[in-house]
Amino acid sequence: MSLTTLALIALVPLLIWRIYQRLKTQMGRQRSILSRHYTGLFVFSAMLLVPASELADRPLELAALAAGAIGGIALGSYGLRRTRFEATPEGYFFSVPQRMSILVAMLLVARVVYLGIEIYMNQGSSQPNPRFTDSPVTMVCLGITAAYFASFSFSLMRWRKQKRKEIDSP
Repeated sequence: MSLTTLALIALVPLLIWRIYQRLKTQMGRQRSILSRHYTGLFVFSAMLLVPASELADRPLELAALAAGAIGGIALGSYGLRRTRFEATPEGYFFSVPQRMSILVAMLLVARVVYLGIEIYMNQGSSQPNPRFTDSPVTMVCLGITAAYFASFSFSLMRWRKQKRKEIDSP
């Protein structure tokens, strides 16, 4: 085993731990900022639409992406029922179900790390490097993650608009 491989083996768990810790701090009580919800909806919808446009000629991967998206929406609606919403004089806040949100995010992170390791292991061999959209498993992970967070962003936008209507109507 080369020194680079040993360093990779040592650093991957550290990388995973740092990503987990970062997600853990981000998934706590958050201020609801409408522009962030619009941005989240745009970014996570694009995460679904861009690969879907590339997968038009590959029905298995497209079906995997669609199945993951359906699962992500289902998880998002379940998580939304467990989300705590707060309208305080300081502003609007929400607290997502932390464990489930971290699990969904780490699902995609783990798959990306796996693909990175696979690309590293293919170095020097005649095998081509895998593309992100080549594997149905990757498409399921991407679909779940993107649809979960897109559905959360959409629901948070609806909640904020509902609160605005309550304030505007006497």
